[in-house]
Amino acid sequence: MIAPESPEVMWILILGFVVAFVLAFGIGANDVANSFGTSVGSRVLTVRQACILGTIFEIAGSVLIGYKVSDTMRKGILDVDQYHGHEKELMMGCLSALAGSAVWLIVATYFKLPISGTHSIVGATVGFSLVARGTGGISWSKLLTIVASWFVSPVLSGAMSLALFVLIRRFIISRPRPLIPGLRALPLIYGITIIVNVFSIFHDGPKLLHFDRIPLWGSIVASLAIGVTVSLIVQCFVVPYLRKSIIDSSRDHSPQQSKNISVEDMGRLGVITENIEITALSPNELKSNGNTKGTNGFIIGDKVVARIGENGDMPVPQLQGGLNSGNVTPAYGLSPNSSAVPLIRERVPANQDPEAANGNLPNSNAVVQDTPEVSRLFSFLQILTATFGSFAHGGNDVSNAIGPLVALWMIFKDGAVHQNSETPISILFYGGIGISLGLWIWGRRVIQTIGEDLAAITPSTGFTIEIGAAFTVLLASKIGLPISTTHCKVGSVVFVGWASSDPDKRGVDWKLFRNIIFAWVVTLPVAGSLSAACMYLLTTFAM
Repeated sequence: MIAPESPEVMWILILGFVVAFVLAFGIGANDVANSFGTSVGSRVLTVRQACILGTIFEIAGSVLIGYKVSDTMRKGILDVDQYHGHEKELMMGCLSALAGSAVWLIVATYFKLPISGTHSIVGATVGFSLVARGTGGISWSKLLTIVASWFVSPVLSGAMSLALFVLIRRFIISRPRPLIPGLRALPLIYGITIIVNVFSIFHDGPKLLHFDRIPLWGSIVASLAIGVTVSLIVQCFVVPYLRKSIIDSSRDHSPQQSKNISVEDMGRLGVITENIEITALSPNELKSNGNTKGTNGFIIGDKVVARIGENGDMPVPQLQGGLNSGNVTPAYGLSPNSSAVPLIRERVPANQDPEAANGNLPNSNAVVQDTPEVSRLFSFLQILTATFGSFAHGGNDVSNAIGPLVALWMIFKDGAVHQNSETPISILFYGGIGISLGLWIWGRRVIQTIGEDLAAITPSTGFTIEIGAAFTVLLASKIGLPISTTHCKVGSVVFVGWASSDPDKRGVDWKLFRNIIFAWVVTLPVAGSLSAACMYLLTTFAM
C-alpha cells in the first residue's frame, strides 16, 4: 500500500515518462510510417508533406479519440485486483511493459521491419504479469479477444478496401471517360468520409472536452451538417478546379506534330522495333540525305526524319543525348504520350537498373497503371484519406505508448490500483508528440516497405487501401478494441495489390509478405521476454 503522490515511487513515474516517450517515438517511426507508406509510394505525398500531416492529425486523433482504447489497454488486459496492496509492484510492471515494447520497436525499426505496436505492448504486458503473478494476473478472455482481432483486422480491412476498389474500377476507372464519373462521385466520397470522421469525435467523445454531453441525435445532426457542407464546397469549388486543371494538363501534354515531326515523315516511319538503330543528323548531313525541310533530324532505320519549327535549331549533341538518356520529350520530336516513347528509350541491363535491384520491377509491371486523368483525380482524394488514416491511427495507437503510462500516473495520484478518473488529455498529447517526432526522424526507414516494396501502389489503389484501413481502425477505436493498424494496412495492400495485378497475380511480393508475417509472429514473445526480464530485475533489486 502506498500513499497518494508518495515520493517512494516518484522515480518509477519519472522513468515511466521517459520510456513512454521512447516507445511513442518508435511507434511513430514504425506504425505511422505504415500509415503514410501508400501515399508516399504512389507519389501523392512527399515524405516531408507526410510528416507535416502526420504531426497534425496524429496528435488530434490521440487527444480526441485515443482515450477509449487507452482505457482498454490499462484496465482490460490485467486483472488489477491481483495487485491490491501491491501498488508499487504494479507500477514496476507498467514500467517493464513500456521498456520491453520500446526496445523491440526501436530494434525492429532500425532493421526496417514493419511490426505492430499493439502486439508489442500486449506481449510486454503479459510478460511482466507472468513474472509477478503467473497466469492468474491476466484477463485471458480479454487477451484472446485482442489476439483474435489481430487475425480479423487484416482480413476485414482488406475486404473493405477490395470492395471499394472493385466499385471504383467498375464505375469510374473502366469507363471510357473516367474523369466524368470520377468528378461526379467526388463530393459524395468527401462527404461520407467527413461524416464518419466527425461522428467518431462527437459521439461519446472525451469528457474533458464535454463531448460526452452531446446526445446521439446531436452527434448525427452535427456530423451530417458538416459533411453536407464539405460536399457542397467540393462540388462548387474543388470539382471545377480539378476539371479545369486536368483538362489543361491533358492539352499541354498532347502531341504537337507541327512543331516536331512532319506528317509526311510520320507516314514514312513504318513500325519501330527494338532492333532499329536511331542516329542523329546535323543540318549538313540532313541536306546530304536529300531533305531540306528541317535544320536537324535523325535516321530511324533507313528513314530520314526532319525536325522543323521553332525548336529546329537544337544542337545535335543535345538531340542525341536526349534520345540515349531515355528522356524523350516534345522537344525531341515525340510527346510523352507517344507510342514510340518506350521503343526508343535506352535499354538498361537488369543488373544496372536500381528499380530491378530493389525488386520493384515485377510489381510495377504487373499492375495496371492509372491514366493521367485518374491519377490526378485520386491523388487529390488520397490526400484526404491519408489525413483520415493518420487521425484514426493517432486515436488507436496512442494507447500503446501511454496506456501503461496512464496507469502509472493514476496509481501515483490516487495510491490505489483501481482508477476511476478519465485519461488526462495532457498525457494523450504527450504521446502524440512522441509519435510525431519518431515519424520526422526515423519514419523513412519503414515507409518504403509498405509503400513500394510490398506492392506497386497507384493513386486509385492507394485511395482504396487507405480509406478501407482507416474505416476499420476508426471503428475499432470507438468500440474500444486495440487492433493493429499495421495489420489493417498490410491486409489492404495485399488484397488490393492482388486484385489490381495481372492475371498471374504478380502484383504482390509474397516473399516480403511472408517475412512481415514472421515479424508479426515473433513480436509478442520477444516483447514479452524483454518485459519479463526487466520485471525480474526490478523486483529483485528495487523492491
